[in-house]
Amino acid sequence: MDAFEKVRTKLETQPQEEYEIINAEIKHGGFVYYQEGCCLVRSKDEEADSDNYEVLFNMEELKLDQPFIDCIRVAPDEKYVAAKIRTEDSEASTCIVVKLSDQPSVEASFPNVSSFEWVKDEEDEDVLFYTFQRNLRCHDVYRATFGDNKRNERFYTEKDPSYFVFLYLTKDSRFLTMNIMNKTTSEVWLIDGLSPWDPPVLIQKRIHGVLYYVEHRDDELYILTNVGEPTEFKLMRTAADTPAIMNWDLFFTMKRNTKVVDLDMFKDHCVLFLKHSNLLYVNVIGLADDSVRSLKLPPWACGFIMDTNSDPKNCPFQLCSPIRPPKYYTYKFAEGKLFEETGHEDPITKTSRVLRLEAKSKDGKLVPMTVFHKMDSEDLQKKPLLVHVYGAYGMDLKMNFRPERRVLVDDGWILAYCHVRGGGELGLQWHADGRLTKKLNGLADLEACIKTLHDQGFSQPSLTTLTAFSAGGVLVGALCNSNPELLRAVTLEAPFLDVLNTMMDTTLPLTLEELEEWGNPSSDEKHKNYIKCYCPYQNIKPQHYPSIHITAYENDERVPLRGIVSYTEKLKEAIAEHAKDTGEGYQAPNITLDIQPGGNHVIEDSHKKITAQIKFLYEELGLDSTSVFENLKKYLKF
Repeated sequence: MDAFEKVRTKLETQPQEEYEIINAEIKHGGFVYYQEGCCLVRSKDEEADSDNYEVLFNMEELKLDQPFIDCIRVAPDEKYVAAKIRTEDSEASTCIVVKLSDQPSVEASFPNVSSFEWVKDEEDEDVLFYTFQRNLRCHDVYRATFGDNKRNERFYTEKDPSYFVFLYLTKDSRFLTMNIMNKTTSEVWLIDGLSPWDPPVLIQKRIHGVLYYVEHRDDELYILTNVGEPTEFKLMRTAADTPAIMNWDLFFTMKRNTKVVDLDMFKDHCVLFLKHSNLLYVNVIGLADDSVRSLKLPPWACGFIMDTNSDPKNCPFQLCSPIRPPKYYTYKFAEGKLFEETGHEDPITKTSRVLRLEAKSKDGKLVPMTVFHKMDSEDLQKKPLLVHVYGAYGMDLKMNFRPERRVLVDDGWILAYCHVRGGGELGLQWHADGRLTKKLNGLADLEACIKTLHDQGFSQPSLTTLTAFSAGGVLVGALCNSNPELLRAVTLEAPFLDVLNTMMDTTLPLTLEELEEWGNPSSDEKHKNYIKCYCPYQNIKPQHYPSIHITAYENDERVPLRGIVSYTEKLKEAIAEHAKDTGEGYQAPNITLDIQPGGNHVIEDSHKKITAQIKFLYEELGLDSTSVFENLKKYLKF
């Protein structure tokens, strides 16, 4: 409760954008390691949030523009700490290793590190394993030691370009897992946390379509996998010395339409964080007696934020929504109860409503939606509507707290989040039903959602706007081609709009990794023709379009700028042709391409981007934006 009170006080005395900025922080051996200003620092656990801290490294030495710490890992006996540092305008990162002593010093620096973990060998020597990322591809694993016995050697290289590698240390630090994955298949190797120089042990050779992730407890492996029927995630276990798939025993199955968000392992419990039928749950499994306690979480909650936690007695986490800042919860195993943060109650809970609705797609599938609006709004049909969509890679639509969304609801807007097929909100099958040659299901779902909202009295086409980023741009661009009359305006950030040409260019960093999502138009004529029928760029035609604002990034490696520029130019040409055919008096839509410097893919907290998008939406709908920008200043530091 003291910790909750500190957090509440801090949030109330700072601009509320601080809700969104989650700095890397880790506790180890009585110390807390975190970022303070431009420095990596540590302080005693009981002195956290005070000014009494020790500076370990000043990031200004790297000469980067506004660097921040993305991840921190402390060596087992606290001789070293490693931190991954990057900037908002680039995906490139640097891992620095600091030797902890009376005079902390930088022991090593590694460029382009993705994941990294420490283990300790038989001689009590700290060993750092890390993955090296080149052109967004992560195929190499290295291990390094420091001090008198300094070395740095390549440990593993993945030969298949469609796979990537990441490292994960089991909760009890007994094993380091080397996870080799693509979008639908995985393979895991165990590196002994006590003998890291021994050869790694393969759990199960990759089988196409089989995904699995591994945790460890008391000489047993707990395996979250989709193997067997139904092809949704289930929890299995086996002895650590007999890890192959034929030894996996079914331990716990999920209900249908369930997404496994995360898993946390404790001494006597396993905690599953779940999304079932668009609502959040926590399942606490007692490992001694296999008991299960399922806790339905508050209906306002739309997402989890996991806490790094070393306390075996408690499981802390946060809940959030697009319009409500995170709130702390703790499940206490001894009491068998969930405790929520007390004190300050956000006023949005009394001034807004959250609705869980469903739309029927053309094939009869029910598509979930989450809708927010002001409680005292009258005549919702005359209110502006902002629709959000993603629908790719089995990823959930992002529903973390965004201050600009909060401000829109306060100003009378309706927000709708459409959980279409291709995303992961209802489990693995929901993703499978919206990828490859089923991508049009996601488009049909989006169309059904918007029409259902209008039919149920939420706004109207002349007040309806649509927003998406990255791969969400595919469905938005396709809808603008097929049903532009449903929309008044669109905002896109780093949108994927030229699927066909991108997937035929194997020199691009992610093309080979993403064949499982979009198909291979270079070698499969069926895939090529299918992509042609929905690809936004390929289907532009002379007709009326909604106004579109696109934010793109100059050196974006994930979605190349040239594809966005080509789309914009072709779209403007089609609009000009339509205007010429329509004659005088035609009001052409505004097409704006805002190219930002930098090489990041999506910059969520960019004040400039947020301001430009809101200004565009208000101008297109003919609304007065004075109050919304005044309110936005309460949240963002201009």
